[in-house]
Amino acid sequence: GRHSMLPRHVQRLGRDWIAHWNGSQILTLNSPVSSCMRWVGHYPPWASFPLPIPADFSANWRFPPFFGPWRQFQSSNWHLDNYTQSCCFHLPNPSMKSEGEEPLTKKRRLSGQDDTSTPEQETNLSNQKEVSCLSVARNEEKHGSKKGTIKRHWEYFCQQSKTMKIAKNKGSDQSSTGSEATFNFTVMSYNILSQNLLEDNSHLYKHCRQRLLFWTYRFPNILQEIKELDADVLCLQEVQEDHYRTEIKSSLESLGYHCEYKMRTGRKPDGCAICFKTSKFSLISSNPVEFFRHDIPLLDRDNVGLVLLLRPRFHCQASAAICIANTHLLYNPRRGDIKLTQLAMLLAEIASVASQRDGSFCPIIICGDFNSVPGSPLYRFIKEGKLNYEGLAIGKVSGQEQFPRGQRILSIPIWPKKLGISQNCVYEIKQQQKEDDAGEKLQAAKPDNTQEIVIASEKLSSKLQHHFKLSSVYSHYFPETGIPEVTTCHSRSAVTVDYIFYSAANDDAAAQPGAEDSFCGGLKLLGRLALLTEKDLWTVNGLPNENNSSDHLPLLAEFRLIER
Repeated sequence: GRHSMLPRHVQRLGRDWIAHWNGSQILTLNSPVSSCMRWVGHYPPWASFPLPIPADFSANWRFPPFFGPWRQFQSSNWHLDNYTQSCCFHLPNPSMKSEGEEPLTKKRRLSGQDDTSTPEQETNLSNQKEVSCLSVARNEEKHGSKKGTIKRHWEYFCQQSKTMKIAKNKGSDQSSTGSEATFNFTVMSYNILSQNLLEDNSHLYKHCRQRLLFWTYRFPNILQEIKELDADVLCLQEVQEDHYRTEIKSSLESLGYHCEYKMRTGRKPDGCAICFKTSKFSLISSNPVEFFRHDIPLLDRDNVGLVLLLRPRFHCQASAAICIANTHLLYNPRRGDIKLTQLAMLLAEIASVASQRDGSFCPIIICGDFNSVPGSPLYRFIKEGKLNYEGLAIGKVSGQEQFPRGQRILSIPIWPKKLGISQNCVYEIKQQQKEDDAGEKLQAAKPDNTQEIVIASEKLSSKLQHHFKLSSVYSHYFPETGIPEVTTCHSRSAVTVDYIFYSAANDDAAAQPGAEDSFCGGLKLLGRLALLTEKDLWTVNGLPNENNSSDHLPLLAEFRLIER
């Protein structure tokens, strides 16, 4: 009969799904499901998660016996978790051809189209899913991983690094495995997805079950990831201030980290944090960077950065230092002018912090969510150290949109002089000192060269430069297939926007062509935690999911400090 006490959306259940239920297939209280089940890809928008349906089904659907009066069902001990632990579930695997498109299952659901696949196609698809289920189960059994996870492996560029990694996993100390002059360390960059931003942008997470989006579910997962990856330095973005103050900071301190935090300057209650293990580093200085300037209309956004100068412990030179920077640049794809200015401000602070007495720079690592894709003008500027932006459309700077909406051409110069940062991305005071010193020498050689200098300055006005020779830890494409790597994946896009850049030493085989010594030693990339493809991520229903509780993947690299 009709259950009048059931909510309307539950009463509709029979009209939205059809399934055959017999005595052996009814979900009973706390009873494990032994057969392989699959997730239904099409479910109404009110459902917080797709219900498991047996692989064989027919049109004769009836409510299971436990769907009695709603209060009785509500007070029962039935939980979905009781079944997921003992079953292999198939998650929908929608594909997105380009940024901005919806997953295929979501497109069909929103457009109201019915699945027109033939019985033969359904049979083949079912067989493929059965094979996939078996393959996943065998893979999980082989690697001992949790169900619903994708195994990420380490990619090594140095055999010694692999040996030391194995030794570290066995519990040995680094100081006993290498010479005293060797200093290896790991760095993670991770956008952990602020809960406030998640709730403000819920349309990006329509593919997720509701319970997976609660902070009480997400934080233990994020903390577990950090524990397992065990990085020496953490660069975290979208760290919500109240969560940092009440949970994150104390949890990381209990793991041996010292934490530095910079909150955004506007109404958004999140920011950037850099945390390092006190057993590996000591803090020399902490330098927050605010990109908002009330006296400059261009800089009306509240993004921030954080630059730390760290001294390695157990090192042969007491003067050794490493500069670690972390930022989260503006998202807006149509404001490339703001993005470039924010980047220039960060680079200027890094140049100030990393500068040595002899005028060189200590090794530098820059992490963060740059909201720019590989190959974009902003990305090339970081990698190549120069950018001529003359005639460049404002919407093409970050490469986020296939068809940019921001068509206005970047002004020359991009930012006003009162910002105090030169086109070489250093503070004007230091730049002026260098120019004065160079000018005195030039004046002695050519007393009448004033006009030449002015003309040269005008010609370079549309050219940005920085003096760091930076390489990217990741190559952004899988070499065997050419398929792009992905660092973030949600309902609307799956792209790379997160990076770890570093100043490469001369003998770093992993460095990109053109990367050179950073004037005062450098860093050798020993290994990295491999990224995934979009297809890989949709096999576990994208991000966030059951085991990965951010819409970004953590990036992780191992470095060796090389001295000059």
